[in-house]
Amino acid sequence: MTIQVGDKVPSATLKYLSPEGPKEITTDDLFRGKKVAVFAVPGAFTPTCSQRHLPSYVDKAADLKAKGVDTIACVAVNDAFVMGAWGKERGCGDKIMMLADGSGDFTRALGLELDARKAGLGMRSQRYSMLVEDGTVKALNIEAPGKYEVSAAEAMLKGL
Repeated sequence: MTIQVGDKVPSATLKYLSPEGPKEITTDDLFRGKKVAVFAVPGAFTPTCSQRHLPSYVDKAADLKAKGVDTIACVAVNDAFVMGAWGKERGCGDKIMMLADGSGDFTRALGLELDARKAGLGMRSQRYSMLVEDGTVKALNIEAPGKYEVSAAEAMLKGL
C-alpha cells in the first residue's frame, strides 16, 4: 500500500556520506520536530535526475528554507558513496541531504518501489516529492512513470 497524506512516515534507517565515512540516520531522527522536503529519484547520475530534478532543489533551496523548510533530503536506492559523489558533483554542499536507501527498505515501506529491471537498474524508487512535518506526510506528489512534472522544487514551493 502506498503511503498517503496524513500517514506517519515508516521507521527506517538511511545512510549518508559524512567526512568520516558513511553514517546512519533514522527516519525518526530525520523528521522529528522538523519540516522536511523530501524528493526521491530512480537513480543517481541518471539523466532526468541529474539534469533536472536534483538541480531544481539545489537552485530553490534558499526559497524552500525561507518558507519554513528545515531540511531538504534527496533519497535514492543507491549506496552512500554514490549519493555522496553525486551530491558533490552536482554542487549540493549543505543545501541537500543526500540519503542512500541502499537496499530499498524505506522505499518499499512507503510503497513507492519502481521495477526498473528491464532497463538494467533493478528495483528502484519511483520519482516523487513529499513534505513531512514532524513525521507526518503533509503533501505527496508521485510522478507517472517516465514523467517529471509534479515533484520538482518549483511544485513544492507552490504548495508551501
